[in-house]
Amino acid sequence: MSTQTAAAAPRTDTTQDDVRRRGLRRMRSVALGLLVLAAVVYALTREADGFWGFVNAGAEASMVGAIADWFAVTALFRHPLGLPIPHTALIPRRKDDLGRGLQEFVGENFLQEDVVRERVGAAQVAARVGAWLSQPEHSRRVVDETAEVVATALGKVSDEHVRSLVEDALVPRFREEPISPLLGNLLSEAMRDDLHHGVIDLVLDELHGWLVDNPDTVADVLGERAPWWAPQSVNERVTSRIHLELVRWVADIRDDPRHRARAALDSMLRQLAHDLCEDPATRERTEALKHRLLDQPQVIATAIALWDALRRALTDSLADPRGAVRTRLQTEVDRFAHRLVTEPGLRESLDSAAADAAVFVVERYGDEVTTVITHTIERWDGREAAERIELHVGRDLQFIRINGTIVGGLVGVLIHTLDVLLP
Repeated sequence: MSTQTAAAAPRTDTTQDDVRRRGLRRMRSVALGLLVLAAVVYALTREADGFWGFVNAGAEASMVGAIADWFAVTALFRHPLGLPIPHTALIPRRKDDLGRGLQEFVGENFLQEDVVRERVGAAQVAARVGAWLSQPEHSRRVVDETAEVVATALGKVSDEHVRSLVEDALVPRFREEPISPLLGNLLSEAMRDDLHHGVIDLVLDELHGWLVDNPDTVADVLGERAPWWAPQSVNERVTSRIHLELVRWVADIRDDPRHRARAALDSMLRQLAHDLCEDPATRERTEALKHRLLDQPQVIATAIALWDALRRALTDSLADPRGAVRTRLQTEVDRFAHRLVTEPGLRESLDSAAADAAVFVVERYGDEVTTVITHTIERWDGREAAERIELHVGRDLQFIRINGTIVGGLVGVLIHTLDVLLP
């Protein structure tokens, strides 16, 4: 047998094979023992009459039944006595037909939609999952395993993977996708919901605080723009006055929701949102700015830095049993388990989804699954395949020989009885 064929032969556990082999030998010995017993009884009662005549007839018929059934069982796996009798050694010669028949049988009787739905429904997957997750040790195990898998997956993503993703997938996509309508619609929605007011308030508050805390910096900036010929004392008074007015003006805008500057800013933002969506010149300038930004090497470096920061934060939280991520995950698992136990509608929905998924898999990949049977059997060596099959079912087949011996004897006695009673 070739190396390829040997490699393709079915693998079984050696210990289990030894157990099956001993059982097969034991049942063969029993069947052979009955045949030998029938032969001995037949030889001892061959010339007897009366009661022993019935025994002789039964023994003769037992031998016939035992030998016939031995031939039938043996013919499945090999040529009886090594003789090439037609229609024997069926499994070695027709193993490929057997594989195709088995494939059709499995496909027609097991991989059908109604059968799959019935078995998935009877399994009550959602109820079992809910009961299992309701036990604290099981829910903690799910969280621990999930945290370990996610942490391992995060560790497998290198900077080169992120760089490749950004360069080969994200940046080309961003170049092709117009950003102006997206920004315009986003800005319009934000203004419609007054979300920009919170940002403006934050900016004004921070700006006012900075102006109050940094008068010298403001004076230096204004002083650089002052005329060289003006007296220093005049410039200082002017810059001080301008700083004071800036602080007051920013404070007025911050404290007055209806300030004219706020209204002007709202008007400007609305116009910008409109131009981003409708004005060709604005859209062209925005797209040009987008391309300039994407051409900057710092874009990739920033993406990698953000990924590293996110990965470290997630990994650290996942490694900590009391971390925010694991705590949140434990809460969600417990909540899901409680819902599975207490909400029949959720269980029915999940069971239906599981059945739909199983049916989809069977319909999409059922043929490939059953084809594995044919392809596997076709790669087997005929003789070894027969030995393997006999090892698994041969012990039970020996009962055919035993039953043939017993039933043959009974039939022989019945025939002899009829022969005696009938004239």
